[in-house]
Amino acid sequence: MVKVQDKKGEKRWKKVDVNLKEHVRTPILPETLESNDKWFQDYLSRISMEELPQSKPLWEVHIVNSTTSDAHGSVIFKLHHALGDGYSLMGALLSCLQRADDPSLPLSFPTLKPSNQESKSTKGICSSFSWLLSSAFYTVADFGWSMLKSSIINDEKTPIRSGNVGVEFQPISISTMAFSIHQVSDIKSRLGVTINDVVTGIVFYGTRLYMEEMNSKSKTAESTALVLLNTRNIEGYQSINDMLNTKAKAPWGNKISFLHVPIPKLKQSRTSNPLEFIWEAHNMIKRKKQSLAVPLTGTLLEMEGKLRGQEAVAKHIYGTLSNSSAVISNLVGPLQQMALANHPVKGLYFTLAGGPESLVISIMSYMGVLRVTFKTEKDFIDEQKLKSCMQSAFERILKAAKEIPDKTRY
Repeated sequence: MVKVQDKKGEKRWKKVDVNLKEHVRTPILPETLESNDKWFQDYLSRISMEELPQSKPLWEVHIVNSTTSDAHGSVIFKLHHALGDGYSLMGALLSCLQRADDPSLPLSFPTLKPSNQESKSTKGICSSFSWLLSSAFYTVADFGWSMLKSSIINDEKTPIRSGNVGVEFQPISISTMAFSIHQVSDIKSRLGVTINDVVTGIVFYGTRLYMEEMNSKSKTAESTALVLLNTRNIEGYQSINDMLNTKAKAPWGNKISFLHVPIPKLKQSRTSNPLEFIWEAHNMIKRKKQSLAVPLTGTLLEMEGKLRGQEAVAKHIYGTLSNSSAVISNLVGPLQQMALANHPVKGLYFTLAGGPESLVISIMSYMGVLRVTFKTEKDFIDEQKLKSCMQSAFERILKAAKEIPDKTRY
């Protein structure tokens, strides 16, 4: 399908015939190539910068039949956000994949439901006047701050935010790294927090370590991470047919919102005790759960799209991205190994391209591993040094957590 403009000037989707040859690419590597890895990274950067033709359906599949240090081959799905958000596109992708060990069995995913203890606690708090009062206060504060950050308040220029006009047109670099979910879960159990708390704390700590290494003054700069969120109130992915159903609980489309989260500053106390980044993330996320800013922002974007058109929504999101220092997004992948056309899938990564930000951190869980992708502004962010700082943050937090007896609660 492609978007066309009708007589009233409104854009709508129109069905067209698809020529697969125009959408499936199989690049040929040069014979004199010194490094397949470097060629692959450059290829990722190049196709990320190329705009998808508006006259054709907004997707491409790149099949790279070349061995790198990570895999024997790679399949790249380049999909325009107009087709749907991460939840929709992930659901569509999973419809094409099966379990590698037994295709007749369904894929399973980590549970996202809170424990019974948490649910009862929340229910008790909700019934109290003090909780309602604090919820109202946090909602007004968070929603108001979000509107200001999306319009007139910029983050400072730092080693993770160039602040240059037209960043979206500059070359990018894409790199990856991985963390063991088993080790992350060990940290979670010892501190009595959640997986999200641990991952957020590691990302924030690693980011601040990089900022300090590149410019010592920036370790206390005012920097904000924009966290992209799915607003569907449902656990697990749906099939394409289910999402396209008019009565679907999780309909296809862009059902997104965002949350502005300040990146904790690298103070002396946090340098000596890196676990403070986990506590800070834990308290911050806990407080944000009392706010209704996320659903309100999602509703605002949806209403803006209906009343002013998707161009207005795009402008709103563009301004929000431009004013922030980093974008963070995450998706949950299956616990079992998948197969595509009987080929086992070793790794699964995703990222966002074409935005006006210098740094995007995308996190994907798959087969017991947290796979992190960094999309960075080329020649501005040192991606190798950033990865080194993230690894250092993970190791320091893991070491500090091991000194605490398991099952300890904060």
